[in-house]
Amino acid sequence: MSLLAVKDLCLSISGTEILRDIDLAVDAGEILGVIGESGSGKSMTALSIMQLLPRGSETGGVIALDGDNILAHSEAEMCAIRGDDIGMIFQEPMTALNPVKTIGEQVAETVMVHGKASKAEAMRIARETLDRVELPGDRFPLSRYPHELSGGQRQRVVIAMAIALRPRLLIADEPTTALDVTTQAQILTLLKRLVDEDGMGLMLITHDLAVVADIADKIVIMKDGEVVEAGETVALFRAMKHPYTRALFEASSHQPARVPPTGGAGAVPVLEVKDVIRDYKLPRTSFFRPAGHFRAVNSVSLTIRKGENVGLVGESGCGKSTLSRAIMALEATQGGVIRIEGEPVTTDKGASLAARRKMQVVFQDPYGSFNPRHRVDRLVAEPFHLLGSEAPKGAARRKAVEEALVNVGLSAADADKYVHEFSGGQRQRIAIARALIIHPSLIVLDEAVSALDVSVRAQILDLLADLSDRLQLSYLFISHDLTVVRAITDRVLVMKSGEIVEAGDTLEVFTNPQHPYTRTLIEAAPNLEQALAAREAAAAAPAE
Repeated sequence: MSLLAVKDLCLSISGTEILRDIDLAVDAGEILGVIGESGSGKSMTALSIMQLLPRGSETGGVIALDGDNILAHSEAEMCAIRGDDIGMIFQEPMTALNPVKTIGEQVAETVMVHGKASKAEAMRIARETLDRVELPGDRFPLSRYPHELSGGQRQRVVIAMAIALRPRLLIADEPTTALDVTTQAQILTLLKRLVDEDGMGLMLITHDLAVVADIADKIVIMKDGEVVEAGETVALFRAMKHPYTRALFEASSHQPARVPPTGGAGAVPVLEVKDVIRDYKLPRTSFFRPAGHFRAVNSVSLTIRKGENVGLVGESGCGKSTLSRAIMALEATQGGVIRIEGEPVTTDKGASLAARRKMQVVFQDPYGSFNPRHRVDRLVAEPFHLLGSEAPKGAARRKAVEEALVNVGLSAADADKYVHEFSGGQRQRIAIARALIIHPSLIVLDEAVSALDVSVRAQILDLLADLSDRLQLSYLFISHDLTVVRAITDRVLVMKSGEIVEAGDTLEVFTNPQHPYTRTLIEAAPNLEQALAAREAAAAAPAE
């Protein structure tokens, strides 16, 4: 008997069918990967197992935990099961944590709610559990708050909350999506170790095929609320039967067609960064000592030519986003110079408006960068304020908005809609349209595709490559996803501790990295084909 057996699971919410005849199983000590795009039903399947569904939900079928159909349990009985028998790790750790409670209190809360121990004993268990997820007490006391931790450290706290009572089943919903490659590798290794140590089953939900190929024993592929293919990991990927599975596989390694940039070596660079320094003041630790400073960017230099795509990679905290804000004149620098088409981006009076007209930015979360109360027409036209009296008015303004939308593969009629009416990929197209509308020379793309499904990501990368070729746009592509950087950039810069430690042609850097840190990043990045080949080699090796 499987630890978890889901049979013929159906779900409808307010009369709308969400899931149809879902079958899956997880054994003790086994990792099941659940793959699919947004809207495929992955998370709703997990929430059905946890019985954390919205009002108006109706479920059918069987969800058996060790043979016990939990669909027959009351809410009070489910409260006893959640956390004790089934733990869940959510995608965004900062929203899963209470910002006004310490990490010790939040891990201990799980133990206390289930009446397993006194407060003192619960805090002792919290300390042991945080040690298990590699947050040692000498560096991470129980008195720390979530905002004092990095993204990867916060994810470890969420994992500690989920495993504090050593549940039999652990559900992880996109636990590594927003993490850089080395932190992602550490979290996946941690999850695998916990499964081995506790013998629990792990249901890993993700849209990243390379992640599940590396650690999952079995895979379930979901589309439109149904399971379209399932099987043992290597066997499934080597003999894909369903067209959707093949499409996901191809999209995960998609490389857009790129035309080499035509900007000559002697031409004025679109962007020139020379010996830039960015310091942050640290709080004073003593009345008798001056305040110190933290150097986030240390004498960084780079150039980008017309039509060239340059990638900037590195772990969280390496200075990538700080450098990008300095380039866009959103933060002051303490040294060096930044020029856009030969013109300094800052003057003695502050940011140069004329220089800002030549560059735009596309952020990671398009929904968070838009005002949801405004229509697309107004949102896309926002950069016109940089043009002052030169900005188009009336019919000319509307025409410019419609042209920008058509340029990114949307329709002119979309200008009258609100952003909540679009999918994630469509919202990112709107963000790109907003960046294009004043015809910049440079677009900074800050993790612009990291939150997208693989097929949508492939479409956006094709769009960006096409725009760069047609309009001779230059990109500074900031990302922790090395697969994306390798696919779309001409050159890559590797940043560590505020410095560029390696730079060169993308293919050369990825195939022959010179710096140890670059090699560490490349080795940590999930690779679908390499993962499958390694598992095949391990299976073929004679047992010791």
